[in-house]
Amino acid sequence: MLKLFQSIFGGESQGRYPESLVEMAIERAVDGTDPRMRAMPGYRKQLRAPVLHAIDHVVTLVDSLPAPLAADRGTYSGDARLRALFASADRMLEVFGNDSVLNEFRAAAKDAGRINALLLAERVEKNVLGVELSGDMLRRDVAQVAVSFRGHRLVDPTTSADETRRLLKRRAFDHLLSLALARIIDVKGERAGLNQQRDVLKHKLNALQHGGWGFDDAGEGTPDPGALQGELADIEAQLAGLHADADALRAHLHITAELLADAERQFWGEVIELRLDRMNIQREEADTSAQLIRFQELRNARGRRLVMLFLSMTLDELPRREDFFTAAERYTR
Repeated sequence: MLKLFQSIFGGESQGRYPESLVEMAIERAVDGTDPRMRAMPGYRKQLRAPVLHAIDHVVTLVDSLPAPLAADRGTYSGDARLRALFASADRMLEVFGNDSVLNEFRAAAKDAGRINALLLAERVEKNVLGVELSGDMLRRDVAQVAVSFRGHRLVDPTTSADETRRLLKRRAFDHLLSLALARIIDVKGERAGLNQQRDVLKHKLNALQHGGWGFDDAGEGTPDPGALQGELADIEAQLAGLHADADALRAHLHITAELLADAERQFWGEVIELRLDRMNIQREEADTSAQLIRFQELRNARGRRLVMLFLSMTLDELPRREDFFTAAERYTR
């Protein structure tokens, strides 16, 4: 059964990994895709080099993140990235205070001071008509591009920046496995039983994503580990009961190895530059009303893009999350 919450990374630097980590990563690659691949002779040998390459990639990706940026009321106005992501300091703290993952962590770590976490948000660009000052003339209905950010969420909150990085490495490795599983599901075949196998694997991918694997949105809060493990155990039992066609398993093993060996082209970080004014309207380089803002964006080969910012925050500044009835009362006044 897949050990979803098992920690496989420590404080390793690129290229220097204990054999125990390599072995655990190989087995996790099998568990995270199709465990029936263990029936294939030499599966460990076939996966070893691709897994090492993938580990190198995720370690480099996460270690390249700068030190956490303080996201407090006092630092908000001094950082253009925070101002672009949030309309105000109050709104920023409200988003943090309502984050379900952070609230679960707060409940378990009541005496924590500063918290480190990775902020993820989706960047949206929209063509709009706005106003623009040209000399002394105010022009209306000017074509503009407005940039907004939605779906703000925090992942892997801890009291230690090093611990958050360790969890992010595991998350990045798991994201590669979810891409491999998605590619396996995409493979078309005509042999009997393949559609049923594909349905079971698709159910597994959905369960893993709902469980917070990788960087896909897990939804509201963190699922109960026991319930999720039980669901995954049922899925693995269904898979085990299906006929394991040797050609199909050989193909699954090849897909997994191929994707991990190509990790940097499957999942990567990229710097984007936006020149935005105070209303988050994109401006030309010569426009002095705008400021150049650099974000790091996570991207994958399936077209997913998420702006990321490594943050630290003080729990004392965060409002408590509103319950449903309090929020409803506030909006109906």
